Amino acid sequence: MKTYKPTTPTKRHHIDIDRSKLSHEEPYKPLTKGYKPAQGRSRGKISMRHKGGAVKKNYRMVSFGQVNKGIKGRVETIEYDPYRTAFIALVVYQNGSRHYIIAPQGIEAKSEILCDDVTPLKPGYRMKLKNIPSGTAVHNVEIKNDGGGKLARSAGSSLIVVGLEGKYAYLKMPSTEVRKVLNECFASIGAASNGEHALISVGKAGRNRHKGIRPTVRGSAMNACDHPYGGGKGKTKRGTKRPKDK
Repeated sequence: MKTYKPTTPTKRHHIDIDRSKLSHEEPYKPLTKGYKPAQGRSRGKISMRHKGGAVKKNYRMVSFGQVNKGIKGRVETIEYDPYRTAFIALVVYQNGSRHYIIAPQGIEAKSEILCDDVTPLKPGYRMKLKNIPSGTAVHNVEIKNDGGGKLARSAGSSLIVVGLEGKYAYLKMPSTEVRKVLNECFASIGAASNGEHALISVGKAGRNRHKGIRPTVRGSAMNACDHPYGGGKGKTKRGTKRPKDK
């Protein structure tokens, strides 16, 4: 983690991820595209509050499924992705193609990557759940064949392979729930990178505005025309037996 000298009140509380080991080059242009979020509006009207005003940024097209199956790849760079909490890795394969994947913990530049039915148990290697031993941590897990990874894609997240039974694999979720998934589905070995993301202290409201998060206002602080709880003089109780959403 990276702390700052308290030169201002906001810097005093600002704690961020140390990105010194990440690549500081521009992202691979063929795998980026412009993306304008809806900003919480439908046909000009606010349909989702507290959204809008984000900084413009490029979207990185990350591959969550099985690309270049059976062909070895080499990690070129580990990069920051503004649209996700985990870091991403740019992989160049032996056939010359390049793809972004979610970077697992412990992976570095020049590391090898492979996706196949059976692979060694190394971070970032991807194979079928039926060939992964019990007790192994996995991320970017499919929930249907060739559907692309859907589970455990955020920073530091992982599932534990509890066991196999018939055509199913049992996976322990971070919530301790055990979920059944077809054992023909693929999963990547290890946990997703950037496990320290939960320790970030934003420090000031302006950083949230850069991310497109607008202020949240209490309903009781609004006028009566704006919210069912509004219109009270001073601090008043809600005045209803139960919450209402209209």
